[in-house]
Amino acid sequence: MASYSVRFQPSVEKDFRRISGDNLNRIFLRINALADEPLSRGAVKLSGTEGLYRIRVGDYWIVYAPDRLSKRVVIHYVRHRRDVYRRL
Repeated sequence: MASYSVRFQPSVEKDFRRISGDNLNRIFLRINALADEPLSRGAVKLSGTEGLYRIRVGDYWIVYAPDRLSKRVVIHYVRHRRDVYRRL
């Protein structure tokens, strides 16, 4: 049973449309794993941001913010590694 709920920013839907099916399945598996352990191995805090972390899935980065008080993980971006830091 997941200890955290997962929420998506509205812009993430647009990010998902740009990702192929195989990669998308792996990304969703990793997002589900974040619900159990948001700061798992491989999670790196982004410098210069307040509470944002990233985790890599293949050539894609999942940028998210865990909130311990409300037990929620908010997914901000799911983008290719070459595009993820633009407009962050």
